[in-house]
Amino acid sequence: MLLPGRPQSTPQALCTGEWQRKRIIAYISGTSIIIFGGVDKLIQTIYLEHRLGAIAFDENTGKIAVCAEGKVYVFRPNGRAEGYLKWSLQTQIALDSSDGAVTTLSWGASEELLVGSNSLTLWSTALANDTADVRLLWRQRLANPTKLALVNSDASLAASVAEHDRLVKIWWKISIGGDDNQADYSYLPHPRAVVWMQWRQPVHPEETADNVLYTITKDQVLRVWAPVHPHDVHLLQLWTAVDLRESIPRYLDEPKDDVHHALIVDSRVFRRATEQAVATAGESDKEREALQRLVEVANRSPEVVVVFDSRGRMSAWGLENVGCKSRKTTDMFSIVHTEKSGMHCGRSEVRFAAFAGGEGLVVLMHSFDGRICWMETRLDTFLDPTQDGARFGLKGIWTGHDNAVQSLVRTADGRSMLSSTETNKHILWTKTTIEGMDTLRRKSILQPPNKVERAVILDGGSSVMTLHTNHVILWDTAHGAFTEMSCCSFTSNGKMLCLLLLPEVVDSPPVYHVVAVDEEMAGIAWEVTLPVKSHSKRNSTTNGNTPFLRELAKFDLGPRNGLLAIIPVDPVGWNAVLSENLDMFSREVATTISKSGLVRSWTVKVYKENSALKWLATSTVETGILNPSLAKGNSIRKVALVDESRTEITIWDSKAAQLEYQQVSSDGTDDLIRDLDWTSTPQSQSILAVGYKRRVVLMCQLRYDYLNAGPAWALFREINIEAMTPHPIGDSLWLQDGGLVIGSGNQLFLYSRKIDGVDKVLDSLHLTSHKTKLDDIFDIVSELNGPLPTYHPQFLQQCILAGKSELVEEILIKLYKELRNYHEEIGLNTFLDLPIDRYIATDKPPVPMRRASSYSPFYDSAQNNDTDLTTFDETLAAKLCELLTTISIPHMTGPEQINLAAIVESVAQVKKHRRSIDEHGAQYLLFFRQYNLHRKTPMDEMSWREITWAFHSDSQEILIDLVNRNFQGRMLWNQARQSGIFMWLRDREAIKQQFEAIARNHYTRTDEKNPVDCSLHYLALKKKNVLVGLWRMARWHPEQAVTMKFLSNNFSEARWKTAALKNAYALMGKHRFEYAAAFFLLADSLKDAIAVIFTSLHDPQLAIVIARVYEGSDGPVLSNFLETKILPYSITEGNRWLASWTFWMLRRKDMAVRALLSPLDSLVPGINGSRNPSSRLFLLNDPALIIFYKHIRERTTTTFKGAQEITPAMEWDFVLTTARVYDRMGCDLLALDLVKNWEFLRAEGKKEVVKMGMRARRNSLMVMDAPPPQVAAITEQNEKDPQKWKEGLVKPPAAVWEEPDMSWAF
Repeated sequence: MLLPGRPQSTPQALCTGEWQRKRIIAYISGTSIIIFGGVDKLIQTIYLEHRLGAIAFDENTGKIAVCAEGKVYVFRPNGRAEGYLKWSLQTQIALDSSDGAVTTLSWGASEELLVGSNSLTLWSTALANDTADVRLLWRQRLANPTKLALVNSDASLAASVAEHDRLVKIWWKISIGGDDNQADYSYLPHPRAVVWMQWRQPVHPEETADNVLYTITKDQVLRVWAPVHPHDVHLLQLWTAVDLRESIPRYLDEPKDDVHHALIVDSRVFRRATEQAVATAGESDKEREALQRLVEVANRSPEVVVVFDSRGRMSAWGLENVGCKSRKTTDMFSIVHTEKSGMHCGRSEVRFAAFAGGEGLVVLMHSFDGRICWMETRLDTFLDPTQDGARFGLKGIWTGHDNAVQSLVRTADGRSMLSSTETNKHILWTKTTIEGMDTLRRKSILQPPNKVERAVILDGGSSVMTLHTNHVILWDTAHGAFTEMSCCSFTSNGKMLCLLLLPEVVDSPPVYHVVAVDEEMAGIAWEVTLPVKSHSKRNSTTNGNTPFLRELAKFDLGPRNGLLAIIPVDPVGWNAVLSENLDMFSREVATTISKSGLVRSWTVKVYKENSALKWLATSTVETGILNPSLAKGNSIRKVALVDESRTEITIWDSKAAQLEYQQVSSDGTDDLIRDLDWTSTPQSQSILAVGYKRRVVLMCQLRYDYLNAGPAWALFREINIEAMTPHPIGDSLWLQDGGLVIGSGNQLFLYSRKIDGVDKVLDSLHLTSHKTKLDDIFDIVSELNGPLPTYHPQFLQQCILAGKSELVEEILIKLYKELRNYHEEIGLNTFLDLPIDRYIATDKPPVPMRRASSYSPFYDSAQNNDTDLTTFDETLAAKLCELLTTISIPHMTGPEQINLAAIVESVAQVKKHRRSIDEHGAQYLLFFRQYNLHRKTPMDEMSWREITWAFHSDSQEILIDLVNRNFQGRMLWNQARQSGIFMWLRDREAIKQQFEAIARNHYTRTDEKNPVDCSLHYLALKKKNVLVGLWRMARWHPEQAVTMKFLSNNFSEARWKTAALKNAYALMGKHRFEYAAAFFLLADSLKDAIAVIFTSLHDPQLAIVIARVYEGSDGPVLSNFLETKILPYSITEGNRWLASWTFWMLRRKDMAVRALLSPLDSLVPGINGSRNPSSRLFLLNDPALIIFYKHIRERTTTTFKGAQEITPAMEWDFVLTTARVYDRMGCDLLALDLVKNWEFLRAEGKKEVVKMGMRARRNSLMVMDAPPPQVAAITEQNEKDPQKWKEGLVKPPAAVWEEPDMSWAF
């Protein structure tokens, strides 16, 4: 629905006509022209610079003319043949200054336009040689400014009348052709001033009919004027008069000055509406009887005059044979009288326009109180005297503002809304429905003398409180205009930044508390007591209560600290009111934003007994966004923030202090963010409306997706108003039940929850596997959130990480059974008919394996003869994948089904090797397989989660073999980096062997066999001789001779080290960074080599493996690199997996455990990652962290020591945070399993485990990796005296050099 703008209160503010078989309705509002093709079919809005006074439509050409002050603007239609219709400016007419302002317009024949002002002028607007020049055809100075001037249908006559004039002038031409156009006129005298007139329209445009003029005077009498002689058509006489007041019987209590209105339905309109009624008539006897009466009336070809009074009563009269010389007494006859017309005109001045369409007859009622009502009726029902109900049905109301909307404010429940314009005009709206469609009803209007700074709506819209410079006013909105009830002055040290209504439980009489906060963080609270409304009598009160407004208290929120804004929280979700206690769980009411990007949310409690308020900061988020331009929070603790340039939006979870979404738009002016508004579904799933210049995009939260690093928010709808109006969007807000109001110019666009037509943004979400189309935004958001079915790939992946291997296998077998007999009408049970207890039960305890490692039955089930239905293997996996490609599974998109098939294949492949690898190795291998299946583009790298799992695996030998097989034994460095193999390998010899294989593969990957490609690898392995041998065979290389000569030198000497360094720097100047790093290694400068790789090649994995190969995992250069580069990077980015791996590599296993839970900033002094928004990203709170923490906290004595440093409160918060993450992921069953089965370490003793009050013994397989006190003391002394440890040791003999085997190179 649409509120296109308040129509002007002028006689010619509305026009309509049929052009090329298309009905066009246009009216003026303020400075805009609004063009419709139907009740809700807005074609175009045109804005001009000045306030408009009249509009006219030409049915012959489709042109529209409007006037503003002393100018006339003519618009012509374009694009009708191409399928789109728009009007563009053809020309403008500037009148002489002596003519004054234009007041009336009327189209004549041949594109002639009659303009009325202090003069009457006739202009030709026909295009001459494709130019837009206009010609003045005739001008006549008048004694008084024209109020109304109209040209008849054949342009032979024109009628004009001045303001408060009793004499209507009838003009006709007395000279035709040439430049000397002259006209004469006669008078039609009236006893009272004429307020309205209109010409009769012929049945057919080409038909010649008598000129009939209708006039209405101030005394509410309709007069009909018709010609006397057939040859003197310009001579009109009074044909009949209808007293509108007497046409409807009076009530005894009816005031004498009651207003009556007349609708004139020409015979042309009446005939077309009759034809439509006959074509759509029903078969019942009652409908046939009503139709027969209609046909009898229509056969008399009457003009119909319908009279309405202010109470909605109606009387219809027929005028027959109008214009005939000999009148009969039967020429005027009564048709129908009813008490319930459905047309509520009120006491304001009203103008009508009628045409055939819709249900039969369409009537546009233009009320001068600022609205146009679209009414429809069937003529047989309309003229049926036995009809009891209303004759007219309301289809829509066109109203709104006459100036640009600046701001919108709503009640907490979204049932009422206050819109404000730039001219300090305010309208209160209430939500209602028309024909089942949501719309807004204007309730009351306010235009105070002092500018309103802020406003809040009280008591569901019965009252409004406005904030001014030094006072507040309480208004009553029960009537059409605001009425002041109370006023209260105040003093403040700064400008008030916000005015908010505290969401409290309202008693009787209603008592509200309104708070204002200024730029110095000081505020004032007012108490508002409203009278209790009586339901028996309108606008009356009970109990003698009178409205009362008083200042309750003043308060201070603390130091300003660069305060930018304080913003009321959008009320959404179930938590609608403040709780009785002032705590962290109370509903938030306001959000403060500082220049440094600090976002703080506040709640408050009112203490009425001592007239005080207490505030509490419920959350603080350091976003790192400087000088944010926009911010908006909601009551379920989501905060949207826009940066200073208005191009980047971020969405934060203020409760968890984490970043959920970050998006940067282009730098174009149209893409600057202007507005933010929150709402939510009934399940408290957040929806954010982001307003741009001419469009609004709707975003909703998504389930967290940690494994695929998916976004937590997505665009699902775009509303673009550019095709309907050129004016930018002023403001927008959400109404009750998901309706969105957009204020643009003087118009209000109301969009319901239903999405009509095709939405490209919605289609991009791939919600295509559903049988029924999702067209409700609440249904769409609920589908994208909430609990997942247990066969969903994300649920299965998280079960794998949680060690629920048997459950995964059981789910897949059960899914295969269900899909074999699947029918879309029955669907799938989201739990696959498995009991809930099965999902939260722990798997069998681990089974010891070789090397004291632990084994859990990952994808291992008991053998059964019926392998098709009880054992998950590759055969069953293939059958299941085949079903997945042919069946659209409920609650899953196409890409999700492909992902599920990839999981099934991966599980089957991994199971073949399950007996040989441990739990961690199986988890790594499964995700490694999955990432390589169904991928069109190569993955970047395995995440540090999978690398860390493999790093702690005791089956690395088998993993090496399986990873190499995946790359057919030809692994290159890019593939090694993707798999992370050199990060998770622990054995140095295995690292060297794999790195040497990489070197060989790089050398042999091309037919040329370029030694440059493997120089870095062999020099890192300290096999310069092998490299020399390769260069010896590279006779084709232009650098062979120089390189061979240079490599033949002894680089243990200082001069050749210096030469190698110089070559390295020269290569860096040529951007050959990898080759430069090789020369740094040649000069024995490992530190410089890995620095070049890290800073220039941006490859930290390569830098780490070079150091591990060159000096070992315990070398000083690697340790320094990890401490100064990798560790700060992990803390800055908030990557707990990388931080834990780094600490473990540094032999600080206790810190590796603490890095999983503790704030990373607290682990290494001097490194602060909170300033970087990416360090707060939600993806960093991986739920798999808690599984890994549970595994390693008791693995060794050192890790157990690190676990002891974690307080019970921290571990408690860690468990609850992970449970909330599981819930947001849609894995509610895993959240329940976590809180039910988690085992906490005891606070005292710290040697036992507590599980829901029960004790368990410490893991007996804990490795004693911390040295005994005596060994630790000796180690400490050796570090102080490095030479002492060499005493008593025998120096090993020198190794004999052997020629390396080069057969593999040939």
